[in-house]
Amino acid sequence: MKICMIGTGYVGLVTGACFAEMGNHVWCVDVDQRKINNLKAGKVPIYEQGLTGIIEKNSSEGRLHFTTDLKVGIENALLCFITVGTPPLDDGGADLSYIFTAAREIGQCMNGYLIVATKSTVSVGTTEKVREVIKHELQAGNKERLSFDVVFNPEFLKEGTAVEDFMCPDRIVIGSDNDHTVEIMRQLYQPFVHSPGTILIMDIKSAELTKYAANTMLATRISFMNEIAGLCDKVGGDVDQIRIGIGTDRRIGSQFLYAGAGYGGSCFPKDVKEFIHTGQKNGLEMTIAQAVHDANERQKYYLVEMIKKRFGENLLGKKIGIWGLAFKAQTDDMREAPSLVIIHSLLKMGAQLTVYDPEAREEAKKYFTEYPQSILYVDSMMEAVNNVDALVLITDWQQFRQPDFAEMMQRMKKPLIFDGRNQYDPMHMRNLGFEYYCIGRNCYVK
Repeated sequence: MKICMIGTGYVGLVTGACFAEMGNHVWCVDVDQRKINNLKAGKVPIYEQGLTGIIEKNSSEGRLHFTTDLKVGIENALLCFITVGTPPLDDGGADLSYIFTAAREIGQCMNGYLIVATKSTVSVGTTEKVREVIKHELQAGNKERLSFDVVFNPEFLKEGTAVEDFMCPDRIVIGSDNDHTVEIMRQLYQPFVHSPGTILIMDIKSAELTKYAANTMLATRISFMNEIAGLCDKVGGDVDQIRIGIGTDRRIGSQFLYAGAGYGGSCFPKDVKEFIHTGQKNGLEMTIAQAVHDANERQKYYLVEMIKKRFGENLLGKKIGIWGLAFKAQTDDMREAPSLVIIHSLLKMGAQLTVYDPEAREEAKKYFTEYPQSILYVDSMMEAVNNVDALVLITDWQQFRQPDFAEMMQRMKKPLIFDGRNQYDPMHMRNLGFEYYCIGRNCYVK
């Protein structure tokens, strides 16, 4: 099949590259000429495990192409996927302007039958509006003879494992009102189906809601465990033991039950807010979703409050090391990352920071431009602890899990760790001579 992808962000690049890997011919279209030039030169703008190799292979074999010209991408294509951004507005709703711009341009460039699949996360009813926009453009261009169908096909990709998630999905949701469209979508995804029942067919609005419901449910589990962790720090108990105790209940399961410094990224914060906004637009208060959002915003300050209790609110003269900047491991994504709140708070209190992240260093620099003299970016995790009064661990990169503690003791001014991801055993750390604080494991600063 010939496929056109509009947008070359996480979703567009991963989706396009994986479709090409299965033998399809894919044209990835983006308005950013610099990004397209870089992709043609083999420079991938995001860090995602396995993605660069797939792009290089399929580009060299002539199945994956990059262009700024939608007419080239859409000519003779059977499927066109919209994978542009839907950033949050001030009122919590999703900004759909890029979606509708893409729809208008599709209508203007179409030259034959086309299936238009929206893959970006969108508000309920957006896919039908996409249909209306394309139809209007066809009429305006005297191309009413051309036919097309629309489908909503949400992505369920986790940053850091997006390629694996696409290649081996636990479910593929297809929202459509047309049997012919469904059959073509089945054919497209068949190489990725590894077990019966993977492809789920439903109406368009149910598919649109499914994406928001899934992300809000997962965010709820995270915020719930963070609240349990806070209670443990008040009354005693270990949230890690509680996680195991409830996770072995088959009705609950073990996924997304880890306490920490809060969730971030491009999906959970935005989608929870849009879920709340959708309810409000329709006269329904989404009280659980609102509580999830509020709890997560508080959680991002949890480590900051620990540090204040230990050092006071004036950190002038204090040097603090930071391990981890990205919102999660295996990505360079800084959007809504807890590190943004934590680092800004420490800088405002006067601290000098030495920071390290395996992938997010350059991305992080965009967020801290007002403090050029207060942040030192270093090239290794051990450099980040040189002569520091404390280390703050924010992102759970694997290389942070078993560091050389003896070397850390020698390098640090004070053997003091604030662990926002509960990476270490509290008793073991105390036995090694560290002053160690984490979340919900009965080692909070009293």
